[in-house]
Amino acid sequence: MPDDETQTPTLNREAIARTPHDTRAGALPGAAEGPSPWLLRLIAVGLVLAALNLRPAITSLGALLEEVREGLHMSGSVAGVLTSVPPLCFAVFGVMAPRLARRFGAGAVVCAGMAAIAAGLVVRPYIGSTAGFLAASALALMGIAVSNILMPVIVKRWFPDRVGTMTGLYSMALALGTALAAALTVPATGALGGNWQTGLVVWAVLAAVAVLPWIVLVRDRTPAPGQPAPVAANATEAPALKITRSRTAWGLACFFGLQATAAYITMGWMPQIFRDAGVSAGTAGLLLAVTMAMGVPLAFVIPRVASRLKNQGPIVVVLGLCGLIGYSGLYLAPAAGAWAWALLLGVANCAFPLALTMIGMRARSGAGVVRLSAFAQSTGYLLSIPGPLLVGVLYQHSGGWGLPIALMAGLMIPQMVAGILAGRDRTIEDEC
Repeated sequence: MPDDETQTPTLNREAIARTPHDTRAGALPGAAEGPSPWLLRLIAVGLVLAALNLRPAITSLGALLEEVREGLHMSGSVAGVLTSVPPLCFAVFGVMAPRLARRFGAGAVVCAGMAAIAAGLVVRPYIGSTAGFLAASALALMGIAVSNILMPVIVKRWFPDRVGTMTGLYSMALALGTALAAALTVPATGALGGNWQTGLVVWAVLAAVAVLPWIVLVRDRTPAPGQPAPVAANATEAPALKITRSRTAWGLACFFGLQATAAYITMGWMPQIFRDAGVSAGTAGLLLAVTMAMGVPLAFVIPRVASRLKNQGPIVVVLGLCGLIGYSGLYLAPAAGAWAWALLLGVANCAFPLALTMIGMRARSGAGVVRLSAFAQSTGYLLSIPGPLLVGVLYQHSGGWGLPIALMAGLMIPQMVAGILAGRDRTIEDEC
């Protein structure tokens, strides 16, 4: 047809003319081309830097808790409450992430989250009161909470064909940040003059650096490959998923909460278990570092393996069995097999990157991942709050570690059940 022959070159010229403008900030010049490679590399760097900052605010404080207590004249009960503040903040502030992401874009929210972490870490050592310290800590934890929720969303949006690899990359960075803060805070404090304020504030530098890559995405509202454009604030949104009707979502939330319970119990109490068994304080700290360090390589491997499987249940069972054996060892021979139990519990703690991977796999759309990530993580962290406190109560009233360790081991069973339910090959859209 003559009309068709004359119209096609015109469309091609118009498309070519638009290409220089459409490629800015990674916008799609064509559906097949996708974002520019430099933008994807920048986002990958941003993911790693953000993940490095998702735990130092917590583990650096744990390393200097005694000095902070003395410096702020903090009571023991208030110091005990500090161990439950992180999951509480993650649960409360995490629910804000989906609405903020819809309004401002996920990249902008992560950028603001990194800035909030930096600001909180700068302010809290010098504020001079317990209430102010808690408030500044809450500011940093708010930034961590929203970034926690949006990490799987960023991966699903910009790397839909590499969910396992990218989840493994930032999970490995998160584990590395956790271990580095635990291992380096005390030596850094000594090297910088022995002042606990300086030892805490130094981690704000890492958070400030993490802001930089995300500045590029502050104004980005373009759709990523296969994703719809963000909805304008005054536009009519599609009906929200009834996520509470999804068994998969509930299974994932329970799995996330139980693995978080185990992780916080391990970080808070495992050194004391070893010390009470006759292990020296230095060795007990090293054993905890080994447990945390196991997450660095495995956090990269497990998501890649999980993303290749339709059903992640077998991985859930393997990790749960490692936890059961590790806790059994702590009960029967805590000092004799200390290194073996530390390694096994380190493997069991890698349920965290597995949970993050399943969040990205259990929803078909970017919007679904946002809602599932917020629901699973917020509900999960809420469920994890009583665990460390209950272990402390049992330890205090029973006079030993028999009951607390039995509780830890017992929680592995429902964790495996919930993980098997969450790992089935289905999506929340199928159930809502």
